[in-house]
Amino acid sequence: MANSKIVLGNGEVLMDLTADTVKEDKLLKGYTAHGADGEVMTGTCTFDADTQDANAADSEILSGKTAYVKGVKKTGAMKNNGAVAGKISTKAGKYTVPQGYHDGSGTVQIDSTEQAKIIAENIREGVTVLGVTGTMSGSEDVKSQSKEVTPSFEQQVVLPASGYTHLSQVTVAAISVSITDNSAGGKTVTIG
Repeated sequence: MANSKIVLGNGEVLMDLTADTVKEDKLLKGYTAHGADGEVMTGTCTFDADTQDANAADSEILSGKTAYVKGVKKTGAMKNNGAVAGKISTKAGKYTVPQGYHDGSGTVQIDSTEQAKIIAENIREGVTVLGVTGTMSGSEDVKSQSKEVTPSFEQQVVLPASGYTHLSQVTVAAISVSITDNSAGGKTVTIG
């Protein structure tokens, strides 16, 4: 189109393209429009978003990936940890998750050696630990002994004999006492 104005027979300008500033590199790729000269042009611009308000840092973009931030192409520096796995082996143990990307399939769990100890027989009856309710009565492997002790004027320590875990009963014999009338009109007390 040699003339970029469309003029009606009465001289009225119906459309004037001479002030248009669109160029091929500013028109999205694959779209067509008329330029200021009236000729049809096809866009070559591949931008599909305005990234002026983007604020991602290199460390927030996965390593090896690229993105545009404020019109500048950025290459990521965030470590790809994939499936991270951790173990906890003490009561106060914790696992520190490493900085970076995780693919969501990682796990953190109690170490299998410690899991094997969390069984009902090892937990006091009525107590629940990590979802396992205890059945231990406290009397398992208990071997009791009963003893008899003769009183004396010396301190005595009474303990279970070897092979026993505790004393179930200690019987202290009564001190022998006899009371008799004496010739002086009183009482004679004999202990032992």
